[in-house]
Amino acid sequence: MFGDHPATRPLDEVDGVQFLDTTLRDGEQAPGVSLTPDDKAAIARSLDSADIDVIEAGSACTGPGERETISRVAQLDLDATVTSFCRGIQNDIDLALECGVDGIDLVVPASDRHVEDKVGTSREDNVQSTVELVEYAKDHGLWVEVIGEDGSRADLDYLEELLAAALDAGADRICWADTVGHATPDRALECVSRLSELGPVSTHTHDDLGLAVMNALVSVAAGADLVHGTINGIGERAGNVALEEVAIALDHGYGVESMDLTEVYDLAKLIANRTGIQLAPNKAVVGQNAFTHESGIHTDGTLKDDAMYEPYPPEKVGRERRLALGKHAGRAGVEAALDEHDVEATDDQLDEIVGRVKELGDRGKRVTDADLLTIADEVTGQSQDRRVELLGLTAVSGSDTPTASVRLSVDGEERKAAAVGSGPVDAAMNATEDALSHTANATLEDYHVDAITGGTDAIVTVEIEMSRGDDSVAVSASDSDITRASVRAMVDAMDRLVSDDSETLVADD
Repeated sequence: MFGDHPATRPLDEVDGVQFLDTTLRDGEQAPGVSLTPDDKAAIARSLDSADIDVIEAGSACTGPGERETISRVAQLDLDATVTSFCRGIQNDIDLALECGVDGIDLVVPASDRHVEDKVGTSREDNVQSTVELVEYAKDHGLWVEVIGEDGSRADLDYLEELLAAALDAGADRICWADTVGHATPDRALECVSRLSELGPVSTHTHDDLGLAVMNALVSVAAGADLVHGTINGIGERAGNVALEEVAIALDHGYGVESMDLTEVYDLAKLIANRTGIQLAPNKAVVGQNAFTHESGIHTDGTLKDDAMYEPYPPEKVGRERRLALGKHAGRAGVEAALDEHDVEATDDQLDEIVGRVKELGDRGKRVTDADLLTIADEVTGQSQDRRVELLGLTAVSGSDTPTASVRLSVDGEERKAAAVGSGPVDAAMNATEDALSHTANATLEDYHVDAITGGTDAIVTVEIEMSRGDDSVAVSASDSDITRASVRAMVDAMDRLVSDDSETLVADD
């Protein structure tokens, strides 16, 4: 397909592909997403660390707050080119200049639907206006990319005329935009192959038909050398193309470099946390299940050969392989999980532990590390005294500053601590960290809440993952009070992490 068609080139012969990340603009247009200046600065730094070439920081015409965030990103001294999205209006360019950006992504109507019905102009006047805007932006020292909006539904002859005029006026590159996710790969091939003959061309694809990655790859094969997209595929409607998926497809399938893949997972988690759009467990590359194995057959095969059931090693994208336990768990997986926690069991004991794990899984329960170790303690008779226990918890919200206090028993010593936070859960967990002291030195890696019953008295299950040095543990706790469930889970996780440590957890002064 790539190279066999007369309008495509073999992807494995492509020198490299650049990325324009629009998480801060198109991604923020996903319903419910609003990023603060601090959010955008943190994301922009991480995008830059991942070797993203162009960062679209926002749309300066949105308002003063948006201009503040764009200016904040522009002042970070990033290696990436920082741009503002501009409509076909000179004032938008002026506002972008005020923000100190390196360039603009100038969007102009391309389809008759947009030229005539949305903007209310003619084809001829639209071309002339585009030329004047490009010349104005270039005269003011900006890098300019011209995007033909709704390009996948435009008359291709007119789209070619419009974008050729933009290049003649001095635009640095042009972009084919599948604005509403309308295009099939055939249409992407037809459009991009024509436009690539004019000059440097980018591609902007959406996932409304589930074809965003395919259309991006077809675009590259047809001559595009820059791909627009977002991390995690967030964006309007069904979202933009997920850059991490394009990156791994190019790297693994064709040996083509784009971004620093080792930064992908940390970047994905950062954006999920800042936007509130959490990752689907089965999300390619960055989903929780992407490198998690529960099936006994798969786990056994993976333990024998890392590549048995994985297309590429998790380390390539900053991940680690995980062996999950549940109804499908097999003997090899349970034994490997016990080995990770230095738990020894006889063959008969191992069989009983496997049986109990499967029984929990059959009841629809996710078997956490704490569950497994509790089962192992009961079966082997090697239960250990707890080192960390929750004795009391008080949390106060509804005021300007949520506060919480906790009482813990740590190595037989009662400790108390109080803290504030952004909410009662945050305050309670901060207090718990203070009470545990710096010698505990643990990190909260993941925090997830599920309501498992309905109504105002719903029971919630809090699942957390904590690490200490090279050790990590996943624990869940259920309660009608989310704060209490969170602290119980955290305390249980800490107890497991320090269970084999001979060092006393000295209290901080």
